[in-house]
Amino acid sequence: MTDVTASDFRHPRRYVRLDTILRLRWLAVLGQLAAIFVVVQGLNFDLPIIPCVAIVGLSALLNLVLQMAFNPMQRLEPVYAAALLALNIAELAGLLFFTGGLQNPFSFLFLAPVLISATALPIRLTMALGILAIACATVLGFFHLPLPWESDEPLELPPIYLFGVWLSIVLAIGVTSLYAFQVTEEARKLSDALAATELVLTREQHLTQLDGLAAAAAHELGTPLSTIFLISRELEKTVQDPLQGNGALAGDLKTLREQAQRCRDILAKITQLSSTGAPFDRMPLSTLIEEAVAPHRDFGVAIKVRIAVAGASEPVGMRNPAILYGVGNILENAVDFARATVEVNAWWNADAVEIVISDDGPGIAPDILKRIGEPYLSRRRGIDEADGGRRGLGLGVFIARTLLERTGAKVSFTNRTFPDHGAVVQIAWSRSSFETAEIVAESAD
Repeated sequence: MTDVTASDFRHPRRYVRLDTILRLRWLAVLGQLAAIFVVVQGLNFDLPIIPCVAIVGLSALLNLVLQMAFNPMQRLEPVYAAALLALNIAELAGLLFFTGGLQNPFSFLFLAPVLISATALPIRLTMALGILAIACATVLGFFHLPLPWESDEPLELPPIYLFGVWLSIVLAIGVTSLYAFQVTEEARKLSDALAATELVLTREQHLTQLDGLAAAAAHELGTPLSTIFLISRELEKTVQDPLQGNGALAGDLKTLREQAQRCRDILAKITQLSSTGAPFDRMPLSTLIEEAVAPHRDFGVAIKVRIAVAGASEPVGMRNPAILYGVGNILENAVDFARATVEVNAWWNADAVEIVISDDGPGIAPDILKRIGEPYLSRRRGIDEADGGRRGLGLGVFIARTLLERTGAKVSFTNRTFPDHGAVVQIAWSRSSFETAEIVAESAD
């Protein structure tokens, strides 16, 4: 089966474009200036304008410097992106210090940089930004200038309320960031898994295209070989006159004609294979099973194949790489986990086609059985040591199930009933779906 390794899809670093960070920073600058204008001009509150505008101005100046010094399309290293987000937190803390600290309703904006980090940066940097935001919120709870308000009726909030605000900020940073990280990680895993599925399909599809290439080669080479054959035959007749003494030349021409005829015969066989559909285009169910089983027979595990005939003629389906890979991958997993024996049972009737693959291994753990078929879900014994420490992705079952279901199959995973032990995978098609399943070549949508 096609080997898909972790290095093909999993990237230890995540990159954020500088342009994305700058857009967010410009949005913050405009929002802060608008808030200052509304408080001073609209509400007529007394606000320390100079320090607030100075902080916003320094933020805007930094944005201009970054835009002019670097390409906005440049993807930042995670550390640099986290540094800019940390600067956003520090700027917000400075503004809140002059405008009431945690009493300011905009104090919840501490959540924004941490949430952005949770969706785009590694978890360690997200945790560092979360700690920084919580530390700033804690300091502002004790040290800050009064909240801008009417001097006649100053707003005095009780300490218990301010503690509640601080606690809500802490919980919002923790819970919301964790939720955003989990959702983003699941989306990333699914995207990588679908990319792996597309890669497997592409590789397997190349094998099925060989018959078309062979037919094209036979068609293109047939005409020149026929010409060579006719000319060599005519020349052979010409030089066969014993009076001309061309015996050696006649022998060479005979050899040339025979070899040209041999090439024509080979190309005719290739053309016949492609046109008849065997073994390239279509294959019986028994042939499909044998092709999937063959690569796994010499690994110390006995593979028993049983085919039950239910009166109807044997189903003949497309030689679909999706089916071959899916069945082969499930069979490979069964061989990996089996102690001594793997059984492959197949049967069909006029309406259905079914393949059941079972092993005598430990079976599927209950926690895994509930989530079987999800990407990056793996518990393979001894695999890391056997392949030199390389860890698998856990994509095999996901890819196999995805490919088989796209051909119309229903795939189910169970364990054998006690006292027997081992996993059982049932793959079932309607007979019409199996016999008409086309090769899946399009990318996963």
